[in-house]
Amino acid sequence: MNMQRLMFEKQMASQVARAREMFDWLGTFYVLASLGMFAGFAKTRKPNVLMPFLPLTFIVGYQAHLAYGNKIQRIRDEAENILSNETNLIALPGGPLTFDDVELARQALKK
Repeated sequence: MNMQRLMFEKQMASQVARAREMFDWLGTFYVLASLGMFAGFAKTRKPNVLMPFLPLTFIVGYQAHLAYGNKIQRIRDEAENILSNETNLIALPGGPLTFDDVELARQALKK
């Protein structure tokens, strides 16, 4: 159990690191694209040049919340809520695994 907990913590740390790396890339793209959009708007005075700004803002905001905010904790809280109150959503097809299922899979791998 302790080993599983340590593996889980390492996986979560890896996911946060991946989110932070993605945020660096998205943030850089966002800044450069926004500068281009505002420069295009200043030159042409056409507001449709600024249209990608809003969805890009949501994407970068989501990634920032995931990488540096409390989104991971909110996801964990929701997962705990599902485990305690909505178990029908996570039921395995065909029911839970049995020892016989595991043995059959192990024997199939031997062949």
